[in-house]
Amino acid sequence: MTKTTVKTASVLAFERKLANSDAQMFAGNWKDSNDAGKWQPIEIQEKAVRGTISNRMKNAASTDPTKLDAEIQKPNLQRVDVAALPFDADTLKLRFTLRVLGNLSSPSVCNDQDYQAALTAVIDGYRTEQGFGTLAARYAENLANGRFLWRNRIGAEGIAVHVTHNNQRWEFEADGYNLRQFSQPTGSLAELAAVIEQGLSGKESVLLTVEAFVRLGEGQEVFPSQELVLDSSRESKKSKILYQAGGIAALHSQKIGNALRTIDDWYPDAAELELGPIAVEPYGSVTSKGKAYRQPKQKMDFYTLLDNWVTKDKKPDTEQQHYVMATLIRGGVFGEKGE
Repeated sequence: MTKTTVKTASVLAFERKLANSDAQMFAGNWKDSNDAGKWQPIEIQEKAVRGTISNRMKNAASTDPTKLDAEIQKPNLQRVDVAALPFDADTLKLRFTLRVLGNLSSPSVCNDQDYQAALTAVIDGYRTEQGFGTLAARYAENLANGRFLWRNRIGAEGIAVHVTHNNQRWEFEADGYNLRQFSQPTGSLAELAAVIEQGLSGKESVLLTVEAFVRLGEGQEVFPSQELVLDSSRESKKSKILYQAGGIAALHSQKIGNALRTIDDWYPDAAELELGPIAVEPYGSVTSKGKAYRQPKQKMDFYTLLDNWVTKDKKPDTEQQHYVMATLIRGGVFGEKGE
């Protein structure tokens, strides 16, 4: 059977190949970064605060000045969660683990044997021709640059990232990397990238332990993930709920994973837009901007590129090959019924 007769599988799914844990938060001092015994868990605290009138209230009342005046007079009382370093600690420590898995050419679910055979051939061909070196280097740099810290990196006096694998250990100064563009890996970064490449290729079992140290200042606020409150009755009791893992302030694994896969600077007009890399997504969606940078009309979205490659033997250019493989590494449901 030729590739031109292959049809897209109606059910297709891949397990994620970068499997990271939640990231727990600890407090200590910068000088003790190598002494694990001197770090204490950061706990979520609750505050009752009086805020100013919100923008939503203001917008709702903007057409009626009388109503706006009345709203301003009302006390905006809230109960919120907060997390902060104690006053005898100047540094945040963020810790998580990351498994790098191989066997990308075998989807976890596929209901069409012909399509699966064609897809396997495409992935194996990429592994032979391109290899996973380019993707591994970018994943490694997103560990080294501390992108996964998100808001916690703003204004830091220093950021150090320690990555451990078996008996190997690498230390990076995160401020030495540019978050808007990727470098050519050398030294420790090249060594870490090589280990990740081995994991993606299925040649080695890879489990990384990642610890980031962020010098913020004694008593400074830190920023765990904020929970999405769907229960309105619960929301009325507390306006902000922060995430905890094992009773310790933490970042969601999804937030860490989003940072690690922020490697796509191959989307249309990337150079002109000057946005830097975005997270690998099927349509290039960036929720913070409310926009998709790989819209189907541009024919550069994941589904169009993958279908053309697998069912029509139209191989995309090298950069878009990297993007397609990175989306499969991301994992998800990709069949016709999952779009």
